[in-house]
Amino acid sequence: MYALIVPASTPFVLLAAVMGLSWWEDRILPAPSAEPVNAPAEAPSAPAAPAQLAELPLVENALTREAVGR
Repeated sequence: MYALIVPASTPFVLLAAVMGLSWWEDRILPAPSAEPVNAPAEAPSAPAAPAQLAELPLVENALTREAVGR
């Protein structure tokens, strides 16, 4: 009978552990400071225009160059 109780109760034990850790994190651990100590003065801004990707060579051209080089 105990062999059936242990697998059936495993999810509840894990749930209780997660809830206990969540409570411990909220109540026991110190609250994080409002501002990080080593925070940069300004947040980095995104570039004005997205970077242009280099145009890839066509597959036919690459294959022909390889065949000519052989």
